[in-house]
Amino acid sequence: MRHDLSPEKLLAGYAIGIFPMPDDAGRVHWLAPDPRAVIELDNFRVSRSLRTVVRRSVFTVTVNRAFDEVIEYCADRREGTWISEEVKEGYRALHRLGFAHSVETWREDALAGGLYGVSIGAAFFGESMFHCETDASKVALVHLVERLRRQRFILLDVQFMTEHLSKFGAVEIPRIEYERRLRHATRLERRFADPPSAADETHA
Repeated sequence: MRHDLSPEKLLAGYAIGIFPMPDDAGRVHWLAPDPRAVIELDNFRVSRSLRTVVRRSVFTVTVNRAFDEVIEYCADRREGTWISEEVKEGYRALHRLGFAHSVETWREDALAGGLYGVSIGAAFFGESMFHCETDASKVALVHLVERLRRQRFILLDVQFMTEHLSKFGAVEIPRIEYERRLRHATRLERRFADPPSAADETHA
């Protein structure tokens, strides 16, 4: 059975605080966790060892250079993944429209890690991340936060709290507070990155 994961449906969902997640049978459910996990951009924590990796430019970091590859890696490296072909198709369409973005880390010409998510106004909704090398996805997250700060974003949604995210300073807030902050963030005009055809490159 096909589900409506069109760009219009996805953007409308994110704007009111819900996101899609298929179950093992492929049925798509729209979730609104309460509490909701967010990373406060001003309280983002980076360990001393990770700061060293970033400072030494162990990985090259790019934005929107390999969106399709990132979402494929995120799907392949999760047992019982919720990233179905329908989901991939929906987020690729969002990427082509400039709403879904990827951050990639590379070791020479090999993709080492990355993440992808959706931006609306001054809000960024993190969806998934992967790594093939130690610290590769963490470096992508550091770059993401730096970019969000630079572009004056005010909300980084990470959906559910995990032990991994808690180490970076993620916190849980009540859904009613999340929705209030979401409404404010989505009314602001911000640009996460140029369109995919003008992908940019930096070094971590």
